[in-house]
Amino acid sequence: MSRTGTFSGPKLRPWSWQAFAFAFIMVMVSAGLQGACALLGAQLYFAAFLPAVFIVGIVAGAPAAVFAILFTVPLVWWAFMPPFFEFSPLTRADAHDINLFFLFSVLLIGLADLCRQAITIINGGGLKATDKTVAPNS
Repeated sequence: MSRTGTFSGPKLRPWSWQAFAFAFIMVMVSAGLQGACALLGAQLYFAAFLPAVFIVGIVAGAPAAVFAILFTVPLVWWAFMPPFFEFSPLTRADAHDINLFFLFSVLLIGLADLCRQAITIINGGGLKATDKTVAPNS
């Protein structure tokens, strides 16, 4: 049974260099978007990076998404938290922002991993039936 128009599934293998390159590119695109938002006056430091973590998690897997998180934090600290383009001691509010980013990112990686598994099951023809029945007809 072939399904036309369904999502073909994740293309990148976890732990491959392509997966980490994709994560790097997604973080850079998000940094550009975040820079545009900062020019408009928005001070939501990690807003553009959360969707990137989720997309990387679905397309490239959890290891690349963790790499994206670990690359994002110093990038945001350096480029978007005042004083700009230098590392300075974090304020309490900045530390809370980083902690919330870690929390939401871990939750998004878990969701992305579940989505990857669901896509794999769907593309593989669904769940395999067993000989045992759950509720036998009596």
